[in-house]
Amino acid sequence: MASGQVATDAMDSSYKGMSSDNIKGLVLALSSSFFIGASFIVKKKGLKKAGASGVRAGVGGYSYLYEPLWWTGMITMIVGEIANFAAYAFAPAILVTPLGALSIIISAVLAHAILREKLHIFGILGCALCVVGSTTIVLHAPPEREIESVTEVWDLATEPAFVFYAALVIAIVLVLIFHYVPKYGQTHIWFYIGVCSLVGSLSVMSVKALGIALKLTLSGMNQLIYPQTWVFAMVVLVCVLTQMNYLNKALDTFNTAVVSPIYYVMFTSFTILASVIMFKDWDRQNPTQIVTEMCGFVTILSGTFLLHKTKDMTDGSTSMGMRTPRHGNEDSFGEEGIPLTVKRQES
Repeated sequence: MASGQVATDAMDSSYKGMSSDNIKGLVLALSSSFFIGASFIVKKKGLKKAGASGVRAGVGGYSYLYEPLWWTGMITMIVGEIANFAAYAFAPAILVTPLGALSIIISAVLAHAILREKLHIFGILGCALCVVGSTTIVLHAPPEREIESVTEVWDLATEPAFVFYAALVIAIVLVLIFHYVPKYGQTHIWFYIGVCSLVGSLSVMSVKALGIALKLTLSGMNQLIYPQTWVFAMVVLVCVLTQMNYLNKALDTFNTAVVSPIYYVMFTSFTILASVIMFKDWDRQNPTQIVTEMCGFVTILSGTFLLHKTKDMTDGSTSMGMRTPRHGNEDSFGEEGIPLTVKRQES
């Protein structure tokens, strides 16, 4: 009887996890994935249309800037990013961040249906794994912490555990930037991606704090009067600029099919770790829920790697190796023709 009661309590607590705020965050995260995934298809359609009447982006042309369809894709992406920003204000990062993998699925499926780009059978399996993993995380995500002021977030950010994590991240990033990146950045992908992922975990925590401040402000409790709000805004600005700078360096040096899954794994892992330390997400969960969440996360990682590894494959072909720096005739332009060092990529 006792074991049955424990099982019942565990089930009850898991259902309580889907609070109204979690549902709002979930809807926003799913909307973000749809808009971002669809935006790449719309942009590519615009690129093809512009290339038919002007200089193609792949050889340095910018005729796509005059193509309304391409701008429609850009606006769609911006809407998706705004939805993603808002999702962090309602749901914990451990729920929102892994769902970013769904944009890859949306993009792959739409490319198969609209652009007639063949989706390999293992790519379909990868999509299915991402869906299963995402569903597992959603059903077992912890409830969002009740916060009534940005000063509460500041108190969480200045607790010894998170201060130690932030200091450790900053120290590692500085060592990577000034010692390892100049020596090994062009030959080892881990150093660029390491900087992006570590800094990205701090940027997400600051984005969440800023999102909470804006949510409370819009509900009638003005948080803009607190200096902590503006400190979080400055941290977001610095972290995002650093993150995108080194992500673009990675994309300019290594093949995108290699960069994207590695960046997703490292960025999501460090973000979940930072959220667990700062917001103590796992304190509101039992061990069964935590283990189930981790299994869902690993399932998403497996699906993401499988999808990326096979997205350019046809039956009977082989995929590319893990270390694939750009050489010789491969230019450093993204699909719009903008140098990757100044272009924000899908990741």
